[in-house]
Amino acid sequence: MDLTLYNNFAGSVGQQEAAINKLQSQISSGLAVSAADQNPGAYEIATTANDQIDSLAADNTTQGQIQSQLGTASGVYTSVLALFNNVQSVIEQALNGSTNAQDLQSISAQVSSAAQQLQSLGNTTGSNGNYLFGGSRGNIAPFQTAADGTVLYLGDGAQSVAAIAPGNDVPVLSNGDVFVGSLSGDGIVSITAATSNTGSAGLISQGVTSPSAANAFQSGSAPITLSFSQGASGLVYTATQSGATIATGPVSAAVGTGGQTLALAGEDFQLTGAPAAGDTFTLSPARPQTAFSLLQNLANTLANAGSTAAATAQTRQILNQSLAGLSQYQQAVVSAQAQNGVTLQAVNAASAQNGNQTTALQNSVQAAVGLDTPAAIAQLDLSVTALQAAMKAFGSVQNLSLFSYI
Repeated sequence: MDLTLYNNFAGSVGQQEAAINKLQSQISSGLAVSAADQNPGAYEIATTANDQIDSLAADNTTQGQIQSQLGTASGVYTSVLALFNNVQSVIEQALNGSTNAQDLQSISAQVSSAAQQLQSLGNTTGSNGNYLFGGSRGNIAPFQTAADGTVLYLGDGAQSVAAIAPGNDVPVLSNGDVFVGSLSGDGIVSITAATSNTGSAGLISQGVTSPSAANAFQSGSAPITLSFSQGASGLVYTATQSGATIATGPVSAAVGTGGQTLALAGEDFQLTGAPAAGDTFTLSPARPQTAFSLLQNLANTLANAGSTAAATAQTRQILNQSLAGLSQYQQAVVSAQAQNGVTLQAVNAASAQNGNQTTALQNSVQAAVGLDTPAAIAQLDLSVTALQAAMKAFGSVQNLSLFSYI
């Protein structure tokens, strides 16, 4: 029997089945080209684009982590600023002259509570479990209380960046500067009234008049002593530094009402109240003071405030210095919050840009190796129908009696 017809039919069926299998595989994967040998040029284009898509996906993961961390930090900054603003309010309340001893005790308790809340905020953790404000030491609580009650900072000032897009890096570490990075007093001069003062005078900074002189004083180590003595025509003030007199003059009769301006250390200071002979004030170069130390000292001062005119003046002196120091921390938080917002905006913009780039690359992949699925399904239907028709026709031929004798 001549088997040529059978062999030709079998070969044809095999080819059609192979074509159908290929179409089914392409429809399943969505790819017209799935191997380099099928279309080397298209495959290379798709491979390169997919590598870029994977890189962008890694950036997107980093962006999500940074966005989460920045969002948490932003919430902390908001809470810290609200806390500082509330402390400012109670200090001003204590300075308004209408508070009694019981009021000051109550305010002291509020400030002590604020110090505890501040430590808790400073030890906030991010979504990854690390402490936000520890710098590179995010695995330990950055603010811890020593045996003497002092709050210590165990973090560091480390900074690092992470890639959020090709060629675009942003800072990803926060440190404790907004809690420990400011200086005492107004940041240049820290004023202390002697505990032996008997008058009711106070000395308040009015601002810098000579930046160079102010910077020189702050960076130096020699304090200025402002003392008061009885002169032939009335009370006289004398300012000395390193044993030398740098300013002297009569105390104005108006000091008790409008105050008197004294120029020292590159700043103007307002002398108020009524100084007494023998009273002294020490103007020291400002030195680092943590927000915790500021609040603890403030709480202690309010809790132990005296009732005499001299004691009240000394309390007010400390409160005014505390306001000056607090102002630095308020500004530090505002600046940190602003920088945090700038970084968050950069991350959001990079995220949108990465999304656009990913879409473009996906389109490139689709154009190079993607399958026209509707056309492929239509072709599959035609191929299956043709194969079924061929099988049916061949079966009919087999059943012809004459065919048996061919």
